[in-house]
Amino acid sequence: MGLLNRLSRDYIQISSLIRTLRRIKGLKPTGTTTFADVFEAVAEEHADNVAIYYEDRTLTYRELNHAANRYAHWALSQGVKQGDVVALLMENRPEYLVAWLGLVKTGAIVALINHNLQGHALAHSLNISNAKHVVLGGELLDNYATVQDLLDRPLQAWVTGEQAQGMEDLDEALLAQSTEPLPPATRDGMKTSDVALYIYTSGTTGNPKAANISHLRALTMMQAFSAAVNARPRDRMYVVLPLYHSAGGICAVGTMLMAGGALIIRRKFSARNFWEDCHKYDATMFQYIGELCRYLLNAEKHPKERKHKLRVCVGNGLRPEIWPTFQKRFKIPRIIEFYGATEGNVALFNYDGTVGAVGRIPKYLEKQFPVKIVQFDVENEVPVRGSDGFCIECAPGEVGEAIGAITNDPDNPAGRFEGYSDKAATEKKVLRDVFEKGDAYFRTGDLMRRDASGYFYFVDRIGDTFRWKGENVATSEVAEAISVFPDVHEANVYGVHVPNTDGRAGMAAIVSEVDIDPNKLRKHLEKELPDYARPLFLRMQKEIEITGTFKHRKVELVKEGFDPSTISDPMFFDHPDQGAYVLLTKELYDEICAGALRL
Repeated sequence: MGLLNRLSRDYIQISSLIRTLRRIKGLKPTGTTTFADVFEAVAEEHADNVAIYYEDRTLTYRELNHAANRYAHWALSQGVKQGDVVALLMENRPEYLVAWLGLVKTGAIVALINHNLQGHALAHSLNISNAKHVVLGGELLDNYATVQDLLDRPLQAWVTGEQAQGMEDLDEALLAQSTEPLPPATRDGMKTSDVALYIYTSGTTGNPKAANISHLRALTMMQAFSAAVNARPRDRMYVVLPLYHSAGGICAVGTMLMAGGALIIRRKFSARNFWEDCHKYDATMFQYIGELCRYLLNAEKHPKERKHKLRVCVGNGLRPEIWPTFQKRFKIPRIIEFYGATEGNVALFNYDGTVGAVGRIPKYLEKQFPVKIVQFDVENEVPVRGSDGFCIECAPGEVGEAIGAITNDPDNPAGRFEGYSDKAATEKKVLRDVFEKGDAYFRTGDLMRRDASGYFYFVDRIGDTFRWKGENVATSEVAEAISVFPDVHEANVYGVHVPNTDGRAGMAAIVSEVDIDPNKLRKHLEKELPDYARPLFLRMQKEIEITGTFKHRKVELVKEGFDPSTISDPMFFDHPDQGAYVLLTKELYDEICAGALRL
């Protein structure tokens, strides 16, 4: 790297960090500033600016704030108080933001529930939230009906957008509420460190866990992204990612809410309409995940794909093999790749656009951002410790697990680890006595490497969880759903690489004493799992190999993949055009590997 190039990249890095520090100045765990305080100040300053574009509707900041006030007054009328939890189950639309903005004004915690879920998975997320009320989008009444006999306790459901027998009409209840601000005393006693949201993540193991998102964390994340793109009131962020995720619902949303800019919300991502929307609404930026970029790249040329006002896009998972092509084809001036976990304290930004890197921490910033990569034993899935009992930091280019120092420094909120609502789950993510006695680091569960210039590169996930269609899939959940199907003896679930796709597709090795109808199983899984978690491939086996500790052997299965020319077991493929599992033949295998099918 030449001197001028290094200086240019250092300038971009430092100027971006200075903007971030300016924006988060004054935010401390011991403070009393809440997200509601900051949002209300922005809404007052930019009252007449459009805050949300949605289809043919617009909401100004004044209208958004007034609508949120209605929710806040409604919540208080129902006895919701500081620390109480209200679940939110709704697809992307303005009412989603109105709901959680209003609820956090009261000091309540809002549990953002994945709207793809149903059955046991949905019931689990609602049960661990400890919510008494659920705000339910009318479009998800069928999903909610699948949990009626699975809830630990009754929930009061409030429906918006439709009316439903046995449920309260939220729209009618809101009309009776005031648009005036809440009395200032409502937030007396609240601290910046109080939890504002639960955002669910599968992390690296087990069922979804509710990650604690405090007012401090939400504001820090939002301001960091707003600073990274140097957001201005005239900017417009196109949001197609689900609002229940931290990427779409915190980072993308916060980028604009902190700057007085506009959000362009679409209910679901559509490659066909993406560039039409960017052109129609004059989007200046969008938030991506890797699969979104690949979908756009694989789509037919759109007449408006270069006729836009985009100046930057920000996201994660853009693979290096498609990055330059994606940027050139769609004429995107700047791409900011980042890395971060909803629940973690490791946050990295690739401000300067180095292809393939997820972020950079140059040597002169290592003390301020103590992210390390330690040697990792992949077979036993534990960090390697030396003869002194401490972890061993990786050399440049060496692959290991990325970890972040947990600090309680009030002047460094980025070092905090707020964990989950479940304390036991929180402790599992903490690595102790890492480099010295008594220190603690957050385990990302991700393998990375770092080069001599401080750039970090993502390598793979640790453990059983794999990523598909931008979602983490916990194999234990999928195996459990398959195992309860009649005549299934065992199910071993893992992810396999499919050429021309990001992440890993789900595959299940199934043992049964009788022939199982794969499409009856498919119908069962449609009720139990969201589409991204359903196995794309099935492998019917006579028996499943286990280790000496009775764990399923997966490494060999992952290596074997789904090639019928080397595997004698019958295999089935969930064909996207037929909506059914079909026998996986060599011809179909070749078609999949060639990228001829849209998975």
